[in-house]
Amino acid sequence: MFDSGAAVAASLEAGDADLDDTQQQPNGVDLTLGAVFEQAESGFVGRDEKRVGEREELAPDDGIYRLDAGAYVVRYGEPVRIPEERIGFVLPRSTLLRNSCTLDTAVWDAGYEGVGEGRLDVGHAIDIEPGARIAQLVLAEADHEGTYTGAYQGENL
Repeated sequence: MFDSGAAVAASLEAGDADLDDTQQQPNGVDLTLGAVFEQAESGFVGRDEKRVGEREELAPDDGIYRLDAGAYVVRYGEPVRIPEERIGFVLPRSTLLRNSCTLDTAVWDAGYEGVGEGRLDVGHAIDIEPGARIAQLVLAEADHEGTYTGAYQGENL
């Protein structure tokens, strides 16, 4: 079962997220655009090791990210704390989809804490303001063994 928006907001605020009243939705919490990056070099995903390729942070142009079609990495604007017995999913806001864009984020395991990132696929050029609501975090009840202790624990905090 998925948690209510109020429960998701309470969980984020317990982890020091400073949410605007408009971010709480009936079934989740909106995440904002914190930063945009372009991949500058290749990464590596192996059986026993991994490396994230270098990225270049883009600067807004007159307060707006002007993104051409392509793939970007976005950093969300809020720190996230996934409670025990929960799993986090991030989905794009419908306005992104209606503007030929989508957003992918990996599952956030129980115990994950950090300012997460996702991949923004821009199908047609779009302008996005920093701080705009681009995604919605939902939490679901989940059985699990232990909590997240991986390499991205505490990222961007």
